[in-house]
Amino acid sequence: MSTTTHRHHERRISPVFLAILAVMGVTGWAVWTDFAALPGLAVFLFVTSAWIVSLCLHEYAHARTALAGGDITVGAKGYLTLNPLAYTHAVLSIILPVLFVIMGGIGLPGGAVFIERNRVRGRWKHSLISAAGPLANVAFAVVCTAPFWLDALDGVPPAFRYALAFLAFLQVTAALLNFLPVPGLDGYGVVEPYLSYRFKRLIEPYAPYGFFVVIALLFVPAINGAFFDGVDALMRALGVPELTRACGSRLYRFWEGTPEVCAV
Repeated sequence: MSTTTHRHHERRISPVFLAILAVMGVTGWAVWTDFAALPGLAVFLFVTSAWIVSLCLHEYAHARTALAGGDITVGAKGYLTLNPLAYTHAVLSIILPVLFVIMGGIGLPGGAVFIERNRVRGRWKHSLISAAGPLANVAFAVVCTAPFWLDALDGVPPAFRYALAFLAFLQVTAALLNFLPVPGLDGYGVVEPYLSYRFKRLIEPYAPYGFFVVIALLFVPAINGAFFDGVDALMRALGVPELTRACGSRLYRFWEGTPEVCAV
């Protein structure tokens, strides 16, 4: 196999990702046209599949930026195919974030792809690799909220509007949490290259627990309230009313029932 053919194979989009993308497209069409007998189920499938797509793009952004930075091994690991089954921590990267959306309606940061950092030269490249993932979430949020801040909602069915608002909410929460400068999250990876060697050695033993500490802190009422107040303020700045996002969340968890104010 020639080098060019081998590289093309390493970057060929995975059938698994294409299947998830197809589910997103079909269920998105069902939400838009009100084709489904259970609109809540259609919203659930649409948002869940779109959320998985965004997680794949998040990890792909890390890998693609690492490739540009000098880590040529990411292709052989399957990271450039957008296949969620190729990730080093599939449970942390895909399964756990999906479960958190179902249970709590929050965009949980996932585990990262494994980057061989010793192949990357330049502190700014290391920072950019870490920032690329949450920036993908930011881009996804911008796309989801575009109809709102462009005032282009005429003709958009209520159920689809609610679904977009909730999906944008997940992207915003994921980006904000990921950008926290906490060991184990991408935000720490952004600042780590500029920290002293002594400080990094001091923090290193606690890095595996940073992710879980953040999740635990979100159960503290004062911290939880402040975080989600900030998220709601950002969503309003993007033109998304809090009620629209809340209706999207309730419609997504259709098994809990949908209030009359969110009728579709």
